[in-house]
Amino acid sequence: MKNNTSNKGFTLVEIMIVVVIIGLLAAMAIPAFQKVRASSQDKAVSNNLRQLGSAADQYFLENGLSAVTSALLVGTNSSQYIKQVQTVAGEAYPTTLNQGAAVTATAVAGARTITYSN
Repeated sequence: MKNNTSNKGFTLVEIMIVVVIIGLLAAMAIPAFQKVRASSQDKAVSNNLRQLGSAADQYFLENGLSAVTSALLVGTNSSQYIKQVQTVAGEAYPTTLNQGAAVTATAVAGARTITYSN
C-alpha cells in the first residue's frame, strides 16, 4: 500500500523560530538606524546654521549693521546670500540674527536644540 502523505514543508516550530530570529535582528537594527538618522539630521541642521551665520556675517560686514532678519538673507533675490534653507527635521530657525551671537535651531525632530557659533 502506498502512503500519499508528503513530508515536505516546514513545521510550525521551524516557522516560529525563523520569525523570532527575524524579530531579534530587527530589534537590534532599528535603534542603530534611528541613531544614524538623528546624527544625519543634526549634521544637516548644523550646516544650515553655519550657512545662516556666514551669510549674516557677510551682511554685517557689507552693511555695517549688527542685526539682520533671515528674510534678508534667504531667497532668490540677487541681494540675498542663501537661495533657500531646507528643513530636515521640522526644525525652526531664528528670524533675527545678531552680530557675535550664536545661531540656534529649535524643535529639531520635535525635541532637540542645535546651536552653531563661529
